Amino acid sequence: MKLSNLSPQKGANRQKKRVGRGPGSGHGKTAGKGHKGARARSGYQSKPGFEGGQMPLQRRLPKRGFNNVFRKEYAIVGVGQLDKFEAGQEVTAEALASAGMVKAGSAVKILANGEISKSLTVKVDKVSRQARELIEKAGGTVIESVPAAE
Repeated sequence: MKLSNLSPQKGANRQKKRVGRGPGSGHGKTAGKGHKGARARSGYQSKPGFEGGQMPLQRRLPKRGFNNVFRKEYAIVGVGQLDKFEAGQEVTAEALASAGMVKAGSAVKILANGEISKSLTVKVDKVSRQARELIEKAGGTVIESVPAAE
């Protein structure tokens, strides 16, 4: 088997529909576009959500709630997950990303889910009060980084 003799499975590729090629083709005359109207014209484009002048669905439905565009999303890490690190190690957002716990470049918040038995230096964006107490009880330190001016 070579790249030169590979071909798609039988029935996987269909012929392109040839429209407007005479009455015998089954798609002749108006070529599946019907008679007149905007959709029959060349270059016709409609806006997304346009329903031919009828009030579009996104305007018929009531608006609910509020989306804050300035909201800051945090990747959540439980205190119990920090036990995977070596004792005395510095835990940063980059270290958590390389360990596969959070996505790279995301802001991190530590919550008090689980137990910790090692003393670690934790440098992240936010730490809950209970999580701070658990880390400090285990002999670690917490340094919350000040978010950049937005």
